[in-house]
Amino acid sequence: MATKITISPGKYIQGPGELKKIENYTKDFGKKPFIISDDFVMNLTKDTVSESYAQADGEFHMELFKGECSKIEVNRLIDIAKVNGCDMVVGIGGGKTLDTAKAIAYYIHQPVMIVPTIASTDAPCSALSVLYTEEGIFDEYLLLPTNPAIVLMDTDIIAKAPVRLLVAGMGDALATYFEARACKRSNASTMAGAKATDAAMALAKLCYDSLISDGLKAKLAAESKVSNSAVEKIIEANTFLSGIGFESGGLAGAHAIHNGLTVLEECHHLYHGEKVAFGTLTQLALENAPMAEIEEVIDFCLDVGLPVTLEDMGAKDVTNEQLMEVAKASVAEGETIHNMPFSVTAEDVYAAILTADKLGQLYK
Repeated sequence: MATKITISPGKYIQGPGELKKIENYTKDFGKKPFIISDDFVMNLTKDTVSESYAQADGEFHMELFKGECSKIEVNRLIDIAKVNGCDMVVGIGGGKTLDTAKAIAYYIHQPVMIVPTIASTDAPCSALSVLYTEEGIFDEYLLLPTNPAIVLMDTDIIAKAPVRLLVAGMGDALATYFEARACKRSNASTMAGAKATDAAMALAKLCYDSLISDGLKAKLAAESKVSNSAVEKIIEANTFLSGIGFESGGLAGAHAIHNGLTVLEECHHLYHGEKVAFGTLTQLALENAPMAEIEEVIDFCLDVGLPVTLEDMGAKDVTNEQLMEVAKASVAEGETIHNMPFSVTAEDVYAAILTADKLGQLYK
């Protein structure tokens, strides 16, 4: 029998006002946390963080993150953490802040706590940092030996973030079940380094079910800058369920097609999850999924405002040659599309993109 592995953060905490308790959550891991955030998030959270440590007579050092998850910035912050004698790392903010915190913790051999201020991707729970050059060009994936010690989601803060970010997170989460299902069918290995467990598959399915049942309600609540049980369920789906689902269930067509779409300049304005949503529809076309399933996905995307056509992504006028370049990039060596339960060529992906686009047009 094959080895199965599930990986996850040590502790996942979610609820309104949880940032006020940050000292209580870090004290078991370190005496003096090194906390990083960008300028905007620091102004938003510094008073709350300071008050939490002041009430407990606790120590911390907060440092400004300059905005790029690069080796230069990581090394600059490592030096400051060491000078200040810090023994754990906390990242508060968006994806690049969180990836930087994970990288610092890895290099100084200390635990890390991740505090997202948005729920736009499933990256917070993962054992991965994406490093860029100072100019913002992709450098490398830093694969980490462990997931974060703690992931803390303050839903009051997340509910006040731009609604488009929450919806983009739903787009990223939308792919989770369908990609995990494809990996299960092909017996592919996951990012955890083995086969998917039944637990990972169950969480991936729960992720999808939560989106369908609560996605629209959560979007409507977030438009009013309020949190309710639907918002809470979607934050958990976008972050925790999708995080474990993608890492321990596997990636397949949707994310590879997302990577292909990055070659189109017309799509550079889109968030990760917005491209993944169209990648999901394309994967379903690629695997000739039942129409009822495709209809449910399209209806969901239209309800919450995710793209279902090339025109929705600003790519209405791209040529067939450009779409073939997208298809070729999607099937590059090492891409996760090769986890699909059948062999996939660039021509297959090209046909699936055009089919998905036509399906989207039909239902609009």
